Amino acid sequence: MAPPHGINTKDPEAVAEVARKVFETVGAKESRPLIDRLFADVTRMFRGEYPGYLPIDMFYHDYEHTLQATVCLLQILEGRHRTGIRPVLSPRDHELALMAVLLHDSGYLKRTDDTAGTGAKYTLIHVERSCDFARTYLPPLGVKPAELDDIAHGISCTGPVNKFNVVPFRRPESRLIACILVTADYLGQMSAADYVDELPILYREFVEAYDFAQIPEDKRVFKGEHQIIKQTPAFWEKYVKPMLTVDAGAVYRYADHPDGSNPYMDAVEANIAEVRRAVDSGHPVA
Repeated sequence: MAPPHGINTKDPEAVAEVARKVFETVGAKESRPLIDRLFADVTRMFRGEYPGYLPIDMFYHDYEHTLQATVCLLQILEGRHRTGIRPVLSPRDHELALMAVLLHDSGYLKRTDDTAGTGAKYTLIHVERSCDFARTYLPPLGVKPAELDDIAHGISCTGPVNKFNVVPFRRPESRLIACILVTADYLGQMSAADYVDELPILYREFVEAYDFAQIPEDKRVFKGEHQIIKQTPAFWEKYVKPMLTVDAGAVYRYADHPDGSNPYMDAVEANIAEVRRAVDSGHPVA
C-alpha cells in the first residue's frame, strides 16, 4: 500500500522542504531559518551526532515515524489555514507545532553514558522525558516559558492516556496545537504502509520497557505479540478514532481531499482491515 501523502519520509530533507512550502503558504516564510535549524538538529539527534547523546536506536519509533507524523501535521496545518476557521493560528503557532512534532519522541534519546539496552526501555516514560528534553533544547532557540508550556502540553497529550480534559491549556490555540499533534502522531504511524508488519516490533519495544521497569508478567498490558496484534482493531475503533474525532476535534478532516475522502483515515482503515483478516485467518503478521 502506498503512503497517503506520496512523500519520502525516509528523507529528512524531503520533509523539511514540505515544511518550507507549507510555512510559505500559511504566511510564515520568515520561519525558514528556524525550520532548517530544527531539521538539522533533530536529524543529528536521531543519527547520534548531537553532542552528549547516542543515536536513537528504536526500530518502531524511529526517525521515519517522527517524519511521518511531521508530514501529517503539516498537511493538517495547511488544510486548516485554507479554511480560515477560527481560532486562526499565527506563524508562531505553526512554529510551535513543528517544534512539538519533531521533538515528541526525543524522550527515547540516551546520553552517551547510557549504553544499556535501547531507547525502548523508556517507552513507558518517554513522554515526560520528551517534555523535559524540549524544555532544555528550545530556550536557546528563543522559545519563551509560556511557549515551552504549549509545546510540553501538546507532547504530554501524545501519551496512551487521553489528557485533553486535564491539561491546563493557556489558550484555545494551545489546545488546537495539541489536537493537531496527537492526530498527526496516531495517523502518521497507523496509516504507514508497513504499519501492520511492524506491530511485532512495537511489542518488542514494550517488552524492553516492561523489563526495564521490572513490571511482573501478570501486570503487563501486553503478554505476547499475538495479543497486541489482536487488540489493535479495538484500540483503533474504541479509543483512537473516538478520541481523535471528539476530544481532538476531528482536525484530521483538514487533510481531506476535494472529493471529501481522507487519505490518512482511509489508509488506517485499510491497515485495520488487514489486521482483522490476519487474526481471523489464524495467521497473524510476521
